[in-house]
Amino acid sequence: MFSKDKYINRRRHLVEQLGSGIVLLPGNKRVPMNYAGNPYPFRQDSHFLYYFGIDLPELIGIIDVDSGESYLFGDELSIDDLIWVGEYPSLSLLAEKCGVSKVFPKVRLESYLATALQLKRQIHYLPPYRCDRLLQLSEWLSIAPHEVKEQVSSDLILAVVSQRSFKDADEINEIELTINQITSEMFLTALRMCEANRLEQEIAAAIENVAKTQGSQLAFPSICSVNGHYLHNESYANTLREGQLLLVDAGCESRRHYATDITRVFPVANTFSTQQAEIYQLVLDMQQSAIEMMRPGITYLSVHKQACRVMVEGLKALGLMSGNSDEIVEQGAHALFFPHGLGHLMGLDVHDMEDLGEQNTGYDSEVQRSQIFGTRFLRYGKLLKEGLVLTVEPGIYFIPLLIEQWKKEEKFKQYIHYERLESYLQFGGIRIEDDVLITPQGCRVLGNPIPKTIAEIELLKMP
Repeated sequence: MFSKDKYINRRRHLVEQLGSGIVLLPGNKRVPMNYAGNPYPFRQDSHFLYYFGIDLPELIGIIDVDSGESYLFGDELSIDDLIWVGEYPSLSLLAEKCGVSKVFPKVRLESYLATALQLKRQIHYLPPYRCDRLLQLSEWLSIAPHEVKEQVSSDLILAVVSQRSFKDADEINEIELTINQITSEMFLTALRMCEANRLEQEIAAAIENVAKTQGSQLAFPSICSVNGHYLHNESYANTLREGQLLLVDAGCESRRHYATDITRVFPVANTFSTQQAEIYQLVLDMQQSAIEMMRPGITYLSVHKQACRVMVEGLKALGLMSGNSDEIVEQGAHALFFPHGLGHLMGLDVHDMEDLGEQNTGYDSEVQRSQIFGTRFLRYGKLLKEGLVLTVEPGIYFIPLLIEQWKKEEKFKQYIHYERLESYLQFGGIRIEDDVLITPQGCRVLGNPIPKTIAEIELLKMP
């Protein structure tokens, strides 16, 4: 947990933003894999963590906006519980550490909420992302399950987004220390193991082992694949072969659950081939151009388009595209090679607050989401401001099925030289990703550098 004052001030922000009513912030339950006694590893709800900081299941936080008081509903562990899970601090002690004034048994929550409803007090809650949460809310608030999402509090969503989007020094330190102490070693391990006849699953297991041996857990299932053109490939079934590229997209959580998210690509051979080096350097140029551009006062959508233009200019130089670069990007012809957005917010969630809706976290009345294929997958497009942490992850992919479909449809044939893509159909994909903090004058990449230039990678690959 952070300091008591931090949690008090975070809850005070909601009180000031909402004016009246009750904020209902349930923590998560344990989720069974196949029966109740065999649960998935517990992960606390990030909003509950942010405002209450207690990393235990079956707790519910309440903020009374009118009085400014906060309450915790939950039960102390019984002797039966203690036999199975061991000792934990008492709820009253944990409540004191986060500045909560009163603790009540969980059984009293329904009567508390029923009284609030009788008094016609507004109960603010966030969109549920788990079915059990949806059913809980339905029962607690006496509304049909299909009405739960319709009655979420847009005021609470906006208040949370306005606060959680901007990271303070403690949060930035959590991310940066985790990169330096754990994430960097995950990638160096992958690089050292990237060799012919190695199984993807061996490398994926070693990456997770680095995190677990340092008391961490993965922030998301690692992507570790020679099929880098499949953007979120979670299979580890392949054996690495000479001439292939291994894409590793991985991250872990700090002890307070702040995420890291990095991507690197390594040649299975000791060096990149000429073709691989050309595309790799182009992706690196895209990323460096984007990072150099990032600063408060410009939109991330404009940074995304700049990265796309850099790619198009590079592909034109390689003879794969031709035409006006601005026109190509605005029409979406570039998305054959770069079919996703440049990055996303990051914090307690690896895709921070995505459960609140990308329209709420990444767009507003001034910056609307594009409807063009590729660009519409940009998760954050609005103005950059000091304190934001975003991933910057451009990529170039040669996706045979997409190339075949567009070629058959003669889509953007005035820009794309399909006949010259034949030699790239077995190429795979390249993505390079870092976590970037927006500063008062510009930005900086968080953490000590993880090797990403061709020279750095090939030097480390030398036998």
